[in-house]
Amino acid sequence: MKKILTFALCVAAAGSMSAQKQVVDQAQKLAGKNDKIAEARGLIQQAASNPETQNDARTYFVAGKIEYDAFDNSFKKQMINPNDPSVKPLEMGEQLINGYNNFIKALSLDSVPNAKGEIKPKFSKDIASRLSGHFNDYFNAGGSFYNEKKFYPEAYEAFMIYGQMPSKPYASKEVKATPDSVVNTAFFNAGISAYAGNNLEAGANAFKHARLNNSDNPQNYIYELACWQYLAGQDSTKVDRAKNEILEIAQAGHKKFGLSQPIFVNNLINSLVLDNKIDEALAEVNTLVAANPENASLYGLRGYVNDRKGDDEASVEDYKKAASLPDVDFETLKNAAKKIFKVGTQKWNNIEGATPEQRNEIKTKYFQYAKDITDKAKTMNAEDSDLQYVIENIDYALETFFN
Repeated sequence: MKKILTFALCVAAAGSMSAQKQVVDQAQKLAGKNDKIAEARGLIQQAASNPETQNDARTYFVAGKIEYDAFDNSFKKQMINPNDPSVKPLEMGEQLINGYNNFIKALSLDSVPNAKGEIKPKFSKDIASRLSGHFNDYFNAGGSFYNEKKFYPEAYEAFMIYGQMPSKPYASKEVKATPDSVVNTAFFNAGISAYAGNNLEAGANAFKHARLNNSDNPQNYIYELACWQYLAGQDSTKVDRAKNEILEIAQAGHKKFGLSQPIFVNNLINSLVLDNKIDEALAEVNTLVAANPENASLYGLRGYVNDRKGDDEASVEDYKKAASLPDVDFETLKNAAKKIFKVGTQKWNNIEGATPEQRNEIKTKYFQYAKDITDKAKTMNAEDSDLQYVIENIDYALETFFN
């Protein structure tokens, strides 16, 4: 009696498995039929949640096929009539993403060894062909999602699928031959999509993919920097990682673009300073100044490093040199005026017992010099409120201390 009962249980289990496989069969038959898409999805979702079929590669192969077939049907309609009202680009994009995710899961399960330890894939070749055949559609889908603005996460996902596919083992020769410049454009677009959607970590990830793929676009590096700078300001738990990422990006950007993109050397030096590596920062900027003796920004940068080192006189001389050069920018002039005025004020506060000549030297060397620099800065941006505040303080000092 016991043996008969056991046999009956085995038969029942086999019957259950057969029933679930029939659900997958039925879903596959409905794939490609426009009026049966919802029904096909419902059946395959049932199979995906059932223990008997949820780890079966075929379940997810059929799930991916349902989505791709739906996309293909809409694409054919679009080719016949671009204004067909039944064709919805956003739905097509979702079908591509859902199809991709299901196919990737099917690929993973299709490579699981059987009871004998053998790997005998049944669907991998078909999946690889389908994915590669729809490669360019992901770039187009990313654009459609992005242009709708509120679909930034979907745009990010579509562009990332496009960018990563050429490096995947299942990609066709044609897909693998996609130029790096095109791949990096997809990664950049993914980063911009995430950035626009305020998913800064995802954005940084996309920009990093492009950077590590030797992107020639400086904006890619700049946006990656911005992502980590914002993240550090928003989340204290990410500060340490952000510091490391910013230093890595700045080093890579400076190595690739040199002084044509000053933002990278500025961030590189600032990262070293904030990490209390003042001497390393000074050595780096000294080398750059020696190689570029007429670069005002570098003197301003060294003035900043010497300021952080506590060497006021060296800092003042660097800022004066920067201010005297024809390529000096507004921010460097403003920083120069601030530093020179600050040092002058410190010296004035310790002026007790000084001779008239010494007092006049402080006025000329610091306060009047700072005033002359602000006059130069005003020709570039007279409306800057920070500059106006500096000018007010300098004018007050000149009128109060020396009259």
